[in-house]
Amino acid sequence: MHIEIKKEGKRRKFYLTQSFRSAGKVKKARIYLGTNLAGAKLSSLRKGAEPLLASKIRAKLSIRSPFETVLSKSELDELKALEAKAKIKITHLSENEWQKFTEAFTFSTNAIEGSSISPHEVVDILGRGKWPDKPKGDISETYGVAKAIDFTRKTREHVSIPLILKLHKIVFENSKPFAGKLRSVGVEVVVADGRGNIVHRGAPSPQIRGLLIELAHWYSKNRKKYSPIVLAAVVHNQFENIHPFQDGNGRVGRILLNNILLRHNMPPINIELRNQREYYAALQAYEKEYNLRPTMELMLREYRGLRQMLKKR
Repeated sequence: MHIEIKKEGKRRKFYLTQSFRSAGKVKKARIYLGTNLAGAKLSSLRKGAEPLLASKIRAKLSIRSPFETVLSKSELDELKALEAKAKIKITHLSENEWQKFTEAFTFSTNAIEGSSISPHEVVDILGRGKWPDKPKGDISETYGVAKAIDFTRKTREHVSIPLILKLHKIVFENSKPFAGKLRSVGVEVVVADGRGNIVHRGAPSPQIRGLLIELAHWYSKNRKKYSPIVLAAVVHNQFENIHPFQDGNGRVGRILLNNILLRHNMPPINIELRNQREYYAALQAYEKEYNLRPTMELMLREYRGLRQMLKKR
């Protein structure tokens, strides 16, 4: 997005403008900001207009905003039946249980993203301050994820851009120079599988802030309408579709999922490393078809796994 100025006599009209490609042709969308603008006023108007322009472009491309998602009665009934079958109880974990969960979650959520730290080494790092001979970034992110989980236990914040930025900052403040910062304009993200096939493209960088605003709005509007598990599943999946950060989206998304559950007095869940393939398949089902069922089924299965894990240790 850029500022375009049109002169009419002594007047200078300012527009926020972005070019886009549709049907093989380059087109342009504009939003009028005002006349003879400068400095802080221009910056403020631009910031407010960016999400509006992003929405305008999506409309021109006939792209339905994913945050207009409205679950039908049959879908809600089906999801409620899944929840009832899982027999989830609203519980408050003891300090010992929180320690066990934090260790398990920290290992799994980092390992899904390629961390070399083993479960035993997570315990040594967090419990004993004993560092293995592993990359410093992996060790730092072990501390970072554990710290973020502790933060979600104590905060009362619901979904918002400041919360999302804060979670990223906590996890990556000692390992990534862009910790707590959204992708810059021009920094795009493409996710490929092991064969090099593209399985996901993050939202165009100029649209990120606007989409996150829509995400927070959708959550705020529906947080008393849908069950906590539905809210957590939708927000997590939409967040992963946006991919707002240069790196670290998976970890922040899974922590954000737990933040929603905790704010609604639900226990947290851990997407285990052994379920990585199923997790990615669930994300693909939602991205392509807005099918929430695979994510819900995985979450409910992980709840059962959490109960078993806490009993064993």
